[in-house]
Amino acid sequence: MLLWLLHAGLCLPHPGGHRSHSPAAPSSETSPVMLAQAGRRPPGTGTARPAADGPAAVIAEACAPFVARGQIQTRSDDRYFFIESNGIPQHPLMIGITAWQQQVPLPQPYTGANAWQIPIHPVPAREPRTTKGAFLRGAIAVAVNGIPIFNPLNNRGEDAFLIGELDTFGGHCGRADDYHYHIAPVHLQETVGKTLPIAYALDGYPIYGYEEPDGSPVRKLDACNGHTGPDGRYHYHATKQYPYLNGGFHGEVVERDGQVDPQPRARPIRPALPPLRGATITDYTSDGRNQAELTYEIAGRAGTVAYWRGADGSITFRFNDPDGTRRTETHRPPPADRTGSPPDRGPPEDRPRKRPPQKQKRAGKRPTAEQPLGTPAARTQAGSRVPPATGAGTLTVTSQSVTASGQLATACTCDGEGVSPAIAWSRVPSGTRSLALSFWHVAPDQEKSYWIVTNIPPTATSLPQAFRLPTATSDGPRLGRNDRGRRAYDPPCSQGPGLKTYHVTVFALSDVPAFPTAGPTRTELLNTIGPITLATGTLDLTVERKTQR
Repeated sequence: MLLWLLHAGLCLPHPGGHRSHSPAAPSSETSPVMLAQAGRRPPGTGTARPAADGPAAVIAEACAPFVARGQIQTRSDDRYFFIESNGIPQHPLMIGITAWQQQVPLPQPYTGANAWQIPIHPVPAREPRTTKGAFLRGAIAVAVNGIPIFNPLNNRGEDAFLIGELDTFGGHCGRADDYHYHIAPVHLQETVGKTLPIAYALDGYPIYGYEEPDGSPVRKLDACNGHTGPDGRYHYHATKQYPYLNGGFHGEVVERDGQVDPQPRARPIRPALPPLRGATITDYTSDGRNQAELTYEIAGRAGTVAYWRGADGSITFRFNDPDGTRRTETHRPPPADRTGSPPDRGPPEDRPRKRPPQKQKRAGKRPTAEQPLGTPAARTQAGSRVPPATGAGTLTVTSQSVTASGQLATACTCDGEGVSPAIAWSRVPSGTRSLALSFWHVAPDQEKSYWIVTNIPPTATSLPQAFRLPTATSDGPRLGRNDRGRRAYDPPCSQGPGLKTYHVTVFALSDVPAFPTAGPTRTELLNTIGPITLATGTLDLTVERKTQR
């Protein structure tokens, strides 16, 4: 929903000084933050209110200092305690990172139905589950200041702290420019004290600091980095070595697609960038509202990334590279996010599944993310699944690169040659002047784009497997940019076990679209073709990685 862009400004963090790179770096979260607008709450969520008594009272007490400062809002029902925030903590950010993915802190809409939820009555699992080599996506806990905490191991299974990916407070930004911690935020004890939890695992059990709440030493932690205290209640502890916080889940959780489910989604405004080798982040400054600048060094030469909010809700990034190269990019939030509705996780049929997918989805049934922006389906609130405009047709999309069970051929994945799949379509309506194609995937944290083809002649009925399209022609097909910024096919290479669902959508257009940039991204494609879309068709397919050693 990205209402922070429209109503509350960027809500960017205030500048701060340097800290030593340590999981125990102390801090005082004293600066106020402008909370992202909550928008319309779903029916039954109620108003922000901490529970007066019972198990929720301890969570409310730990969160109270941040509620008082306007950094978070809380509410509860009979089952869950909800924490709303914009995902930006009030302490220095990014400084000290030596393995940087070129992402920067942007506020996130963790509000309404997209708020963090902590089970008030956690249930011990019959078999506790480890986070080592599992739950490598998404959060495993949430801090009492409203900042998510991810697995200490990154999505490649590496210790994010040891390899230099974290700042002096144990956090960094993910692919959606979402700031999160990867180790226990022990610095919060300066605000909440040592007698209260600093975070809660998503199974509902609290996480305390390096000592017991009564100040005594911690003894005999189990494999999940927790134990039962003298009061008979189970809790986790922070440690200075791996796993740093809960090393698993003592309580019941549901794992879906490699992460705890349900949990909020971050909303990216731009494609993720690759790592910048040799960079060390040395400074980060912000006016706390509309603009910020990150400074880094490579081989002693400084570079900067400055960004600011425009009046239309866009974010402009100005890159000054150490070699003197300068460039500017402007990204706008998708119109579907401007409705004020919570982000849409999609119904169960849109999520990865182990049964073969349907060969053909009707245009009005596909995930909202791929509805052309400008059609009625795109303009409705997230979660409203209505057909395209009256008169819009449905293409039939097939592929000889997909098996009878619905799986994409290995040759078209990163486990094979990585070539583009064969795609064919039929039932193109009269009046079609061009076609476009999008290969995409709905991940738990964002929508991803792997292949964009535009300017396909209306007489074409297919693209063969491994077909190499020119990067630029005067009148033939053209390649758009995938999420890696390349005008090429990016073969699926999903992490974790199990089947993952991908989609190929073909659009029949009443005109040859004029894009704002050469090689449009998926967002630019959907923004441009909405008013000229005559028909669409989507083919679902699955990918299952080979056993990864």
